[in-house]
Amino acid sequence: TTDQRAPTSLAEKAAPTLLPSTVIAKEWKDMSTGGTSADAAAPNEETAAVVKADPSPPSAAAIVAAPAVTSSSSSAAASSTSVSCPYLDTVNRTLLDFDFEPACSITLARGPHIYGCLVCGKFFRGRGRSTPAHTHSVESGHAVYVHLTRGTFHCLPDDYTVNDPSLDDIRAALNPTYTAEDVRSLDRNAGLLARDLFGRRYLPGFVGLNNLNKTDYVNATVQALAHVRPLRDFFLRLGGPDDGNGAAGNARAAIAKSEQSADGGKDGGAKKKSRKKRKRDEENRRRRRLDPSAHSPLVRAFGDLVRKMWSDRRFKSTVDPHAFVVAVADASDKRYRVGRQAEAGEFMAWLLHQLHVGLGGTRKHGSSVVHDIFQGNVEVTTRQRRKRGATVSSKAKSVASAAEGGGANSNKVEEEDDDDDDDDSEDDRAGSEDEEDRRSRERSRAERRAAAEEMIVDETSNTTRFLQLTLDIPEKPLFKDDEGGLVIPQEPLVSVLRKFDGETFCDAVGPGGTAQKRRYRVRKLPDYLVLHLNRFRRNEFAVEKNPTIVAFPVKNLDLGRYVFPDGGKGGNNGKKKEKEKKRPPTEEEVRSMSAKELRSLLERYGRSDLARGIAEKSELVQLCVDFVARTLPDLLADKYDLVANVTHHIPAEVGKEERRDPLQEGSYRCHVRHGASNKWYQMQDLHVEETMPQLIGISESYVMIFERKGVAM
Repeated sequence: TTDQRAPTSLAEKAAPTLLPSTVIAKEWKDMSTGGTSADAAAPNEETAAVVKADPSPPSAAAIVAAPAVTSSSSSAAASSTSVSCPYLDTVNRTLLDFDFEPACSITLARGPHIYGCLVCGKFFRGRGRSTPAHTHSVESGHAVYVHLTRGTFHCLPDDYTVNDPSLDDIRAALNPTYTAEDVRSLDRNAGLLARDLFGRRYLPGFVGLNNLNKTDYVNATVQALAHVRPLRDFFLRLGGPDDGNGAAGNARAAIAKSEQSADGGKDGGAKKKSRKKRKRDEENRRRRRLDPSAHSPLVRAFGDLVRKMWSDRRFKSTVDPHAFVVAVADASDKRYRVGRQAEAGEFMAWLLHQLHVGLGGTRKHGSSVVHDIFQGNVEVTTRQRRKRGATVSSKAKSVASAAEGGGANSNKVEEEDDDDDDDDSEDDRAGSEDEEDRRSRERSRAERRAAAEEMIVDETSNTTRFLQLTLDIPEKPLFKDDEGGLVIPQEPLVSVLRKFDGETFCDAVGPGGTAQKRRYRVRKLPDYLVLHLNRFRRNEFAVEKNPTIVAFPVKNLDLGRYVFPDGGKGGNNGKKKEKEKKRPPTEEEVRSMSAKELRSLLERYGRSDLARGIAEKSELVQLCVDFVARTLPDLLADKYDLVANVTHHIPAEVGKEERRDPLQEGSYRCHVRHGASNKWYQMQDLHVEETMPQLIGISESYVMIFERKGVAM
C-alpha cells in the first residue's frame, strides 16, 4: 500500500518514494522552520538553537537517539491528531493473525491496551516511553500499530493516530461488524463463497477451527451453537467498536440519555414517578444486556469467535479459537483446558449456563437470550418407599432437608426387602440343616414380608426448567458376533424418548444414594431443543462408551406425543379448552380482524417482528393469512428439524491392551445445515466437507439441536 496524499513540499515532489530517512529529515526541517505539520509539534528552545546552528538535516539514527525532540507535550499533541502515515507500505498483511489472545509477547501481560505490530504481527503492551511497543518500534523500525481493543491505528515512536482508508480491511479482520441487513442476508446467500488473503475460497460460517490439543469438543460445540439462528444473530449484532458506534455505543448513549431525562423532571405524583422509574430501569437493564462491556469475558470471547466465523473479510480461511479456549479455562477453573479431553454434552450444558449468567441472566424466565431460545419446562414426579411410621435418624433428616431444597422426595427408603430373593435361593430340603434353624429362618422371613406390607410410597411432583434433555441409551450387548467383534445395536429415537412419555417411571438415585422412581412430563418445549445422548459411563476402573446407533429423522421429527401442557390436567374439559386455545383462526376470521387484533395475533405466537414496518392494513391482512396458513400449523404441531449434530468417533484400535480410554482417544465431529442451499457439511477441526443427510441419522450422535418448524420463517 502506498501513500496517496498529494505532495505538500518541494522535498516530496522531488522524491518519488518516501523513505524513512527522507521523511524524518522533512519532519525535522518542518520543526526547524516553524512549519505546521500535523504530525510534529513546535520544538523547544534548545532544539531550535541547535537547528539554527546546523541547518542541515540530521540522519535518521541521530533523530531516534535524540530524546529531546519528542517531549511529553509534543507526544500528547501528536497523539491527538489523526493524519495519514508515510509508513503504510511497510504493513505486511500475510503475518497478521488477530485470533490469538491479546497479550504482550514480552511481558505476557493482558489488558485493554495491547497493540499489534502491523509489520511483524507481534503483540506489545502500551505505546508510551519505556513500553514494549515503543521499544520495539525504536529497535526494529516498525512504525504502524493497531489497538487490539479499540481498532485505532497509531504510528510509533512519534505516537500519532493514523486514519487511512487503506486500513479498513485490517479493521474489519480485527473486529467484524454486521448491520441488520447483513445478518438477514446470511441465510439468503446460497453458496456465496469468500476469498481470503491467499486466494483460498471459503463459505462464511462454515470454516474450520484449529485444534489446540484435545479441544475438538470445544470446536464441535461452538460450531453447533454458531448455527442456532437467534443466538447467532444476537452475537453478530452485539459486536461493535468502543468509540460510540455500534450496539455498545448506542446502548451506553441511550442509558445516559435516559438517566439525564429522569433527573430533569421533578413534578408529578409519587405513583407516576415510581412507574416511570420502574419502566426506565427495565429499559436500562435491557440496554445493558446489549453492552459488551457489561458482559463476562467468556461472553465477549464467544461473541468475537462467532463474528469471526461468519466474516467474509478474513485474511485466512480458518479461525483459531485460542482466545475463547483461554476464557473457558479461566471461567471453569481449569476444568476445561488445553490438553484434557472432556464430554461435549457436559460442556454444552456448562457453556449455555455460563452464557446465560454472563449476559446478566437470573432465575427469572426470559432474563437472557439463552433462556428465550433453549429453555423449556418439565414436570418431575418422584416416588420413594418408606416404612409406615418409621423414625427418621439425624443423618436421614439431613438428607431429607437437602432433598426438600432440591424439590425431590425426602423420605427414607426401606432396603431390607431386596434380600428376599437371596433367602429363597437357599436349600430348604429336609435334613439339610437343623429344624430349629429352619424355623427361625422362616420366622424372620415372615417378619420381613409383614414389614414389606407396611411399606408406603410417597409421591411428590415439581416443575423445573431445562436447557437440554438427557436421554439414556440401552446397554450394549455383552456377547460378540460370529467374527469376534461386538454387535453394535440400533435403536430408534422414539424408543429412547420413552423416558419422557409421561407414564414410564425410571430408576433414579436421590440425595444420599436413596433409590427412587421418577416420571418426566414435558410441559413446554423450546423453539430450539437440545438432546444429549448419554453415551459415556464411568466406573471405578475406566470410562466406557455405549456405541449404540440412535436413528432419527433429519426433518419433521414429531414430538407432540411427548408434550403435556398444563391445560391438559383437567380431564377432557381441560383438553378441549387447550385445543380450543391452540386452534388457529380461519382465513375468514383473520380477514374480519382489525389492525390491532392482527398485530395481537402475531404477538400471541411470538412473531410480532413480521409486522414491523407495515403501515397498510391490506398488507398486514395478507401477511397474517400467509402466517396462519403456512407457518402456524407447524408451530402448533411440535415438529422439529435438525440444525446441528455432534458425533463422537473412536478409532478401530481403541480397546486393545495399550489403548483403553474411548473418551481420551476419540474425536468429535459436527454436522451443520446451510439454510440457503439446504446442504449439510461435516466439520472436524480444520476439515470441512459436504456430506449426505442420509448418513447423519445413522451416525454415533452425541448432542443434537433441533429447530421448531416455522420459527425461522
